[in-house]
Amino acid sequence: MKKLLSLFLLVLSVNVFASGVDLQDADVDLTDKVSLQRGAKHFVTYCLGCHSAKQIRYLRIANDLGLDEKHVLNDIAPEGAGIYDQLHSAMNKHDAEKWFGTQPPDLSLIARSRGADWLYSYLKSFYVDKNRPFGVNNAIFEDVGMPNPLWQLQGEQKPVFANAGERQGLEKLVSVGNGTQSTEEFDRTVNDLVNFLVYVGEPVQLERQQMGKYVLFFLLIFLVISYLLKKEYWKDVH
Repeated sequence: MKKLLSLFLLVLSVNVFASGVDLQDADVDLTDKVSLQRGAKHFVTYCLGCHSAKQIRYLRIANDLGLDEKHVLNDIAPEGAGIYDQLHSAMNKHDAEKWFGTQPPDLSLIARSRGADWLYSYLKSFYVDKNRPFGVNNAIFEDVGMPNPLWQLQGEQKPVFANAGERQGLEKLVSVGNGTQSTEEFDRTVNDLVNFLVYVGEPVQLERQQMGKYVLFFLLIFLVISYLLKKEYWKDVH
């Protein structure tokens, strides 16, 4: 009973937190293999230095996206990786605890636990905060314990608070405009990365959805047959 109550309070707290945040919509399309390919490259380039995705291998990415294995190793995977390797971070546990205080989490299931919209909004919501260890904070995840991995692409953002000088009532983020990508290009980069993380969370999602249609059709046919059999068996029962 205590575990159920704790779970209920946890879910309630998450809902209360999420209700105060305006999440942006991620355009997730697992049929867009070009987007997934770009997202895989972005993940290796900007995320794999700290975070792993151990539940998938480069070979699976090649097969699912219809890519040649050599192409994956040359254009997506980091130097020295093998086609059968999982997506392991280059950071060892000792260095991670020294720099961050703890080992950064594996991101294999982050899209399933947080949701695509949350991830999309989070990656776009870093802003300058000199009071934080890495010089940034996040409008979606307050007091975030990591740097902005995409800061070179996005550039810096400054917060605008409802009460000047107070860290409360964040109204909006204002771009300084010193990123290497335009707003539209950066949005696409983030969306491709989120699209890839959604795919990593469940690589068989498209197959599952397709199979689900056949299962529902079978159940419908079975329901009709069961009803007719029931009528046949019970027709002489008074």
